Amino acid sequence: MNGPQLSDLPDDSEQLDPHVSGLRQRALQSSELSAVTSFSRGFLLKFLRARDFDVELCLKLLLNYQRWRRESPELSGCLSPSSVLGLLSTSYHAVLPQRDHAGSRVLIYRIGQWNPKDWSAFQVFRVSLMTSEIISMETQTQRQGLKVIFDLQGWSLGHAMQINPSLARKISSVLSESFPLKVRGIHLVNEPMFFWPVFALIRPFLPDKIKQRIHMHGADFHDSLSDFFSPAALPPEYGGEGPGIEEVCRDWTNHLLQSEGLLQQIAAHPTADIAISQENSLISEEAENEQYSEE
Repeated sequence: MNGPQLSDLPDDSEQLDPHVSGLRQRALQSSELSAVTSFSRGFLLKFLRARDFDVELCLKLLLNYQRWRRESPELSGCLSPSSVLGLLSTSYHAVLPQRDHAGSRVLIYRIGQWNPKDWSAFQVFRVSLMTSEIISMETQTQRQGLKVIFDLQGWSLGHAMQINPSLARKISSVLSESFPLKVRGIHLVNEPMFFWPVFALIRPFLPDKIKQRIHMHGADFHDSLSDFFSPAALPPEYGGEGPGIEEVCRDWTNHLLQSEGLLQQIAAHPTADIAISQENSLISEEAENEQYSEE
């Protein structure tokens, strides 16, 4: 079976066992991971699906992930939604309740809601990490990846001053080579002219594959976004027919707060067997499977 076919198998399929065992053995033999004594099946499956079950590429991604965590404890060691509740309460960020037509998760970041006088770029980036850790546990997201919409309306000099080369490198590393998620598309809307110097800091660190998936939509974005997203998935503010942006931001904030204990477990023991519960899932696998069978 090829990678995509293996990815479609359920987590408990015996056909996945040799691949899980092979990656676990390689990880345990790695000198870089000598401090880690066990790797759960669920943890390893995230990396296997992210690289279509190519064990060499999966091991490289896993090593990058662990290295990134060691080198960025100020980010990876503090995954507490309550610590950034003020930022989340501004309707800054949401994961949409419905996936796009390809099954990808859709994330929205509204940069203008972030006041750089109140919240540092590190705190803002931590919000992205918390969301990424949660959705990377969803089997459907492991298979179909994610798409991101960055709404840059309200971008200011204060925002730009927060992004230094070191943080730009960390952001690009997570986007491209250090996190077990497939990035299917990055969409920028309402991008102002003085955003480009910051984008120029991040762009050199991105692989060509990610660069090709970046789309600039400008202020007249409603029609062009519809080329990439089904109307049912998007809020009306972005040309869609789904729930409004304030509602979905509020719902995702509540979901993050309910996941505080889960996120603290991940921060402390990322390789452990941490299962996402039915209550902790925004949309159940059963509901998603029914949704896509109807489509």
